[in-house]
Amino acid sequence: MVAHARRSTPTLGLNRLVCVDGPAGSGKTTLASAISEAWRAGTPRLQPAQVRVLHMDDLYPGWQGLRAGIAKVTDSVVGPLARGEVGGYRRHDWVARIEAEWVEVAPVDLLVLEGCGSGSATYAESITTLAWVEVPTPVRLRRGVARDGVELRDHWMRWMVEEERLFAEDRTRERADLCFTGQDVSDGAHGSDGPG
Repeated sequence: MVAHARRSTPTLGLNRLVCVDGPAGSGKTTLASAISEAWRAGTPRLQPAQVRVLHMDDLYPGWQGLRAGIAKVTDSVVGPLARGEVGGYRRHDWVARIEAEWVEVAPVDLLVLEGCGSGSATYAESITTLAWVEVPTPVRLRRGVARDGVELRDHWMRWMVEEERLFAEDRTRERADLCFTGQDVSDGAHGSDGPG
């Protein structure tokens, strides 16, 4: 995965964008962390490893915000970075249900964008490498309910319908450079609020 990104021509301005997409609960966050670590490990010691992981969960404005999150990352992050400018966004606070602090996103050698819809066809020309991660639906739902609580199961069910529509429209899996199974990912908490 990292080798694919390193040998590819920069697509996000002078930099690279790796998108880790797939259904909620499939293991995208874990893969994104591994990509970041591998990029750092492969960077010469005298040169700082400029890599950053952004989570779509921070961009969706709630459970009905899948497409709004994609619009936000397109306009406020990918667009500016593609022009060599600093981007940014207001992080969504899932607990308080508000748009919270401003998060600045400066150009880096590798931006790893993970979450449902991260590989949007809207900015396909800016994606260096698109990874697809999947597991069976019962596994995803079990992981999501374990992380977010049984009281959010109905939200998860609605989210899964919406993401399925999006993936069909965008043909995300078919466009992916690499496909992974998230079966080996722990069924424990994955470290962020929200479904993506």
